[in-house]
Amino acid sequence: MPPERTTDAELRTYDVSLLLRYGLTPDGAHRTALFGDGAVAAALAVEEAGVLPRALTYLAEVVRRDGLRRAALLPEPLPGRAATALAGDWLTAASSVLGPTDLEGEERVARWLETVATLLALRRVHGAHRRPGP
Repeated sequence: MPPERTTDAELRTYDVSLLLRYGLTPDGAHRTALFGDGAVAAALAVEEAGVLPRALTYLAEVVRRDGLRRAALLPEPLPGRAATALAGDWLTAASSVLGPTDLEGEERVARWLETVATLLALRRVHGAHRRPGP
């Protein structure tokens, strides 16, 4: 029997910053959780804050081109107070486990942000953000 689906309500309770801390460094189950349920949880959080997918894609490019620590210092990494707080927490969590010269780790963060953007875009296209439900 397949495992039960995790509901949106359950995913909204996930600590995405904690998933980033554990999922960025070693390969394995923690990384899978970060790019799976963690990315969905992050998409739900930024969706609630009114963020558009392109803002996450832009932030991913900032991480890729200027570095994670520079991105973490942005006064408004995502538009809006709630989204800025979320992104600030995520970038700080990622910075706390990656070394200042860990380019592979920074690329992982950028890819994760792009994954969150893709999931958010899919929810917008398919109307998931308009439907109440699990």
